[in-house]
Amino acid sequence: MDLYVFLKLIWWLLLGILLIGFAIMDGHDMGVGSLLPFVGKTDEERRAVINTVGPHWDGNQVWFITGGGAIFAAWPYVYATAFSGFYWAMLAVLWALFFRPVGFDYRSKINNPTWRKTWDWALFIGGFIPPVIFGVAFGNLLLGVPFHFDDSLRSFYTGSFWGLLNPFGLLCGVVSAAMIIFHGGVYLAHRTEGAIQKRTFTAMSIALLVFLITFSLAGIWIALGIHGYALVPGSYDMAGYPDPLKKEVIEGTGAWLQNYKNYPLTIIIPVLAYLGLIGAWLLAKAGKTFVAFWSSAVGLAGVIGTAGVALFPFLMPSSSDLKSSLTVWDASSSQLTLTVMLVAAIIFVPIILVYTSWCYHVMRGKVTTDFVKKNDHSAY
Repeated sequence: MDLYVFLKLIWWLLLGILLIGFAIMDGHDMGVGSLLPFVGKTDEERRAVINTVGPHWDGNQVWFITGGGAIFAAWPYVYATAFSGFYWAMLAVLWALFFRPVGFDYRSKINNPTWRKTWDWALFIGGFIPPVIFGVAFGNLLLGVPFHFDDSLRSFYTGSFWGLLNPFGLLCGVVSAAMIIFHGGVYLAHRTEGAIQKRTFTAMSIALLVFLITFSLAGIWIALGIHGYALVPGSYDMAGYPDPLKKEVIEGTGAWLQNYKNYPLTIIIPVLAYLGLIGAWLLAKAGKTFVAFWSSAVGLAGVIGTAGVALFPFLMPSSSDLKSSLTVWDASSSQLTLTVMLVAAIIFVPIILVYTSWCYHVMRGKVTTDFVKKNDHSAY
C-alpha cells in the first residue's frame, strides 16, 4: 500500500478514536450534567452529583480540543467548510459549554437556593445542548451538506442554521443526547449510592429506551428513505494530492449501506452499539457498575463507528454539488503533515491516557452527601 494512502487511512481511524474518546470521557461529564436537576433533590445531593465529575471535567475537554485540532491539521478543507457552514451551530455549542466552568466554580460559592438552582440548570444546559447539536451535525452529514467549491477551491455554504434542524437531523440529535445521558447515568451509578443511585437507574432506563427506539428508526430511515453517496470507481486517485473537484460522485437510496454489503463483518459495529448499551444496563442493575461503564463505552464506540463505516470514505458529502464532496482521499493534508502528526499522536496520546487513568484512580470511590457535608469548603 502506498504510504500516503496508509497515512490517510490511519488518520481517518485516529479521528474516529478521538471522537470516541470525546464521547466516552467528556460524554459522561455531560451526561451527569444533564441528569443533575433530576437525580438530586436536595442541595447536598446535587453537590454530591457535581463532585463525581468536578475534579475531571476540564481534563476531559482535551479530547474535544484535540479532535478539533486534528481536523484542522489533517483535513483543512473539512475544517474550513464545516466551521463556515455550521458556524452558528458551533457557536451554540461554545455558548452552552461556557456554562460549565463558571457553573462548577461558582455554583456553591454563595449559600443561596435561587443562586444554586440557577447554576444547576446552567450545568444542565452545558451538558445537554452540545450532544444534541453534535448529533444534529452527524445527521446532516448523512443527508449531505449544501456547499460547493469554485474553480479556485473556495468553499461556499448555501444552507442556513435553521435548515440544519430538519426531522432526520433532530432525530439524530435525540439519539446522541439519549446515548450521552445513559452513559453519564452509568458513571453516576458507579460513583453514588442510595437515593441518588436509585433515581439514576430510573433515568438510565428511560434514556436507554429512547436510544434503542431512535437509533433503530434512524437506521431504517437511512436504509429506506435517505439518498446516500458513492464514489464512481476509477474517477479518483486514493494517493492523489488534495483536490476535491477531481472525482465523480453518484447518489442513491441505501447507498450508505454499501460498505456493510461489501464488507459483511462490519455489521459487528452496529451490533456492538446495541449489545454494549443493553449490557451496561444489565451490569449496572447487577451492581457491577465499573464493568458497566466500559460496556457503555463499547456501545458508544459502536454508535460512532456505525456512522463512520456508513460514511467512509466521505468526510463531508455535498448535497448541492456532488463532486465537491470531501473524502479521505482528496481532502487530506500533505504526506509530511500527516507523518509529523502521527509521530506526535504516538508520543502524546499514551501520555494522556496514562495521566487520565491515574487521576481517576486517585479520586475513585463513592461520593455521598456525608462527604459533601464533611468537606463543605473544599467540595464543589
